[in-house]
Amino acid sequence: MSAVSNRNFPVGLDNKTHIFSFSFLFLSLQYYWLFVLSRGLVGIGESSYSSISPTIIGDLFTNNSRTMMLSVFYLAIPLGSGLGYILGACAKVAAGDWHWALRVSPVLGITAGTLILVFVPEPKRGSADQMGGRIKTRTSWACDMKALAKNRSYVFSSLASAAVSFATGAFGMMIPLYLARAQIVQKTAEACTKEICSSTDSLIFGAITCVTGLLGVVIGAATTRFCRQKTDRADPLVCAVSMLGSAIFICLIFVVAKKSIEGAYVCIFIGETLLFLNWAITADILMFVVIPTRRATAVAFQSFISHLLGDAGSPYLIGLISDALQASYATSALWRFLSLGYALMLCPFIIVLGGMFFLATALFFLDDREKAEKQLSQLTRPPSSVKV
Repeated sequence: MSAVSNRNFPVGLDNKTHIFSFSFLFLSLQYYWLFVLSRGLVGIGESSYSSISPTIIGDLFTNNSRTMMLSVFYLAIPLGSGLGYILGACAKVAAGDWHWALRVSPVLGITAGTLILVFVPEPKRGSADQMGGRIKTRTSWACDMKALAKNRSYVFSSLASAAVSFATGAFGMMIPLYLARAQIVQKTAEACTKEICSSTDSLIFGAITCVTGLLGVVIGAATTRFCRQKTDRADPLVCAVSMLGSAIFICLIFVVAKKSIEGAYVCIFIGETLLFLNWAITADILMFVVIPTRRATAVAFQSFISHLLGDAGSPYLIGLISDALQASYATSALWRFLSLGYALMLCPFIIVLGGMFFLATALFFLDDREKAEKQLSQLTRPPSSVKV
């Protein structure tokens, strides 16, 4: 099998980009462009890996077993994100330099990539869906993209995924800062003027992200399996309800934060749990409505849309709105807190929009799943039998 078709190739690429990143992180400020380049290379490697991994799981499992295995896989996202906050904060404090928070992660990436290359075999593409058969024809990339653009369930679920990414990206960057400003307003903490400030809020937020990620993905998988007994549209409907419920509790964060940090943490806990419910389910929706030979392309393009419309710009946009609101009262601690809260209020509206996209997905889900199953049966050659 060539390097292009071999799905171990992106994992090797991920290893190489982490090595480059690790070496560049010891450069001085004069080589800032190399630092930016190294982070970009890491993005290429990680996106290659994250695009291929769900399709390997899709090739090994179907239906409820696939949902469970995807849930286990997607547990790594919130767990890794939360541990990243904790590890980064601890590394910064221990070394007295924030650069060391970035120097730890490439080692972990190289280790994980090496373990995958050594121990994870590559299954036949679509082997679980084909019931022992083989795909007899391949379609061109242009044909695949055209088919994906016409797949309404895929398009709407991708837009919903971008809404989730928008909120999680903004929260990850801004919520610890927002809670720190809330404590200044409550006079339970003083404004930090030192280069190395307290990392308590980041540590707590990281721990909450770990726990809510675990709970959300597990509850989402279990709820979907139960609801499939009631309706065939369970996957997108569970996602829609969880998104709309999450928006309510995220709105409450900005209501209670001025008076109670503990109350804000409770709202964050419930809101993030509901938000994380749909990660594995969204991937499962894609597996249902896209045939195996297109899944890697579909996951890659969905990831691209999710980052482009989501976390790539949401922290910058929230910061821009906050700075614009506080421009007239730059010295007011209360207004710095309120302006960031008003800017973050954009997130619940985006989450509601994502919930509407999941409802739209539910309208077309059964038709698109049936089309995918029919097309797969047309492309699959039955297993050869030996006559005695």
